[in-house]
Amino acid sequence: PNPAEPSKDAFGEPVTLASKTIVFVKGNGTWDTAYETLQSAFKIVNGYLDKAGVKASGPSMTIYTQADDTGFSFQAAVPVDEAPKEALPQGVGTGQSPSGKALKFIHRGTYDSMDNTYEAITNHLDEKKLEAQDLFVEEYETDLVTTPEDKLVVTVYVPIK
Repeated sequence: PNPAEPSKDAFGEPVTLASKTIVFVKGNGTWDTAYETLQSAFKIVNGYLDKAGVKASGPSMTIYTQADDTGFSFQAAVPVDEAPKEALPQGVGTGQSPSGKALKFIHRGTYDSMDNTYEAITNHLDEKKLEAQDLFVEEYETDLVTTPEDKLVVTVYVPIK
C-alpha cells in the first residue's frame, strides 16, 4: 500500500442505519475477555440459527447497550429476514437493531487493538462537537468466530444524538 494514499476505509462517515430484525443473545463482559465473551455468544446464536434452519441476512453485529471502563452489556445479534415463529431457547431473543443517524468507522486487525480505534472515534466526536448516544454497534465484515484475529475487519457504527 502507498502510504501517501489515504485509507479507503470510512472514518466518521455519516450514515443512516436501517433497523433490521435480529436474533440475539444478551450478555455482560469485561474488556479483558471481550473477544472470548463475544465469540461464545455468537456460537450460541449461530448454533440456534443452524438448528432452526434460519439464514442470516447480513453480517453479525454486537450492539453494546452499556459500557464503562471495566466492562459492558451487549447483544450478540445476527440479522434475519424475519423473526423465527417458534419458541426460542433460553437466552435467545429477537428484536430490532438500532436505526437512525450514525457515524461509520472501519477497524482492521486484532480485537485487542480496537482500543486505538475507539480512542480515535472519541477524539473525532470531540473535535466535531458531536454527542454519541449511549450505545454503539460493531458489525463484523469477517466472521468473529472463524477469522484469524489479525485479519478481522469490523465496522463500528456510533449513533449520534
